[in-house]
Amino acid sequence: MSTPHRVLHIHHLATGMWLLPGGHLEPADNTLLQAAGRELAEETGISPHLVTPRGEVPLDIGIHPIDADPAKNEPAHQHCDFRYLFRTTADIGELQTEEVSAAAWHDIEEVSDPQLRQRIAAALR
Repeated sequence: MSTPHRVLHIHHLATGMWLLPGGHLEPADNTLLQAAGRELAEETGISPHLVTPRGEVPLDIGIHPIDADPAKNEPAHQHCDFRYLFRTTADIGELQTEEVSAAAWHDIEEVSDPQLRQRIAAALR
């Protein structure tokens, strides 16, 4: 019997939604993959040395509109998500409570983006 595939989600405070971990590129990040690992560690407490990336190429790239945020002095813009697939057996650690209220492993069927869900399932076969 095979183990069901689970995908780590965070409950994001700003949106009130369950999302995949992620964030913005920082000046100290040398690659997008490094940024993804850093954001995973910041938001979920899972250290980058406890995960294995599927590869250096993103599994998926998503582009979606973001509304203006006057509080951050940000205009409306297009946001690009470079999504990587990591494997781990690590437990969730200390959360970044400024942005995340919870983290949990959800069934792959709970990934809200159908294209991303399909790409994750294909990569795990």
